[in-house]
Amino acid sequence: MKKGFVLSGVALLFLLGNAFLYLTITSRLANNFSGSGQMKMIDVSRYLPFEEGSTLARTGSSMKFRAEEDLPVLDGAAALVPVYASVIENCYPAGTVTYEGGVFSDENYYGENFAPDSVMQYQNTIRGFNALVDGSVDLFFTAHPSKEQMQAAQEKGVELEIVPIGLEAFVFFVNQKNPVNGLSTEQIRAIYRGELTNWREVGGPSKPIYPVTRVAGSGSQTMMEKFMEGNMLSSRDPLSIFGGAIGYSFRYYLAGMVSDERVKMLAVDGVEPNAENIRNGSYPICANFYVVYRKDNQNEKLRPLVDWLLSEEGQTMIEACGYVGLPD
Repeated sequence: MKKGFVLSGVALLFLLGNAFLYLTITSRLANNFSGSGQMKMIDVSRYLPFEEGSTLARTGSSMKFRAEEDLPVLDGAAALVPVYASVIENCYPAGTVTYEGGVFSDENYYGENFAPDSVMQYQNTIRGFNALVDGSVDLFFTAHPSKEQMQAAQEKGVELEIVPIGLEAFVFFVNQKNPVNGLSTEQIRAIYRGELTNWREVGGPSKPIYPVTRVAGSGSQTMMEKFMEGNMLSSRDPLSIFGGAIGYSFRYYLAGMVSDERVKMLAVDGVEPNAENIRNGSYPICANFYVVYRKDNQNEKLRPLVDWLLSEEGQTMIEACGYVGLPD
């Protein structure tokens, strides 16, 4: 009899424990939207110059470098790999992109193994910007550098030239199952200031909002901090991870480079982030992207290359990459 009571008690505790786990975790995870905040690494192998299957803008160039010349070394943010790889494809001679071990390999952290003498590097925003400042990279393709990056360059006595070469939209995205299709700029700021914490407050389901952030110093994080006007949440409700995520990035990086049918970009202030709305200025969160170089760089091919990027040929190539060129 006593054993029966003990077994019944254990069974009851087991059922109560499972019920608690279901109510606090499992039910929150059902139809969860949080996967929308997971960003993928880009597949650099898709953007290798001089490879037949690469996804590059082969628009041609009247400016052709020769192999025996001192050629500028290019690097850039992940979102701009198609642009600077296409520059090399159109303006540089074959054989100038080289790999450690002789062939491309994706068996490391960033998915690249460019040799030290290669004119193409891929060190991403933080390491690549440091390489620019240190002088091992000549031209860096990026969103506007952060205040911290500019200060670090200044502390090393390095003056930088920052030249806009194109336009891109800064976008916010959610899981495609999330019924919310758009937000206002003020709603987005309120989410990232911790003032709006549930999707029902913006016309969605009763689920916590999980605002995903990016690593400090990355191009998207620098842009986000600018958008938030220096007032952004520093901590989140731990339980928000069980709700629906919202993330941010640049349009082409999300739509063209790490395309994922499980996520959708949100309209902002009722305007979709497409190329036409970026070009005509109706999408409210647009920004230039840039090439950056050291003012004391003595490479004779560097400034002609920057001028080419601003020319009709260069802007045509940028458009063919999937970005938006500068206004006339």
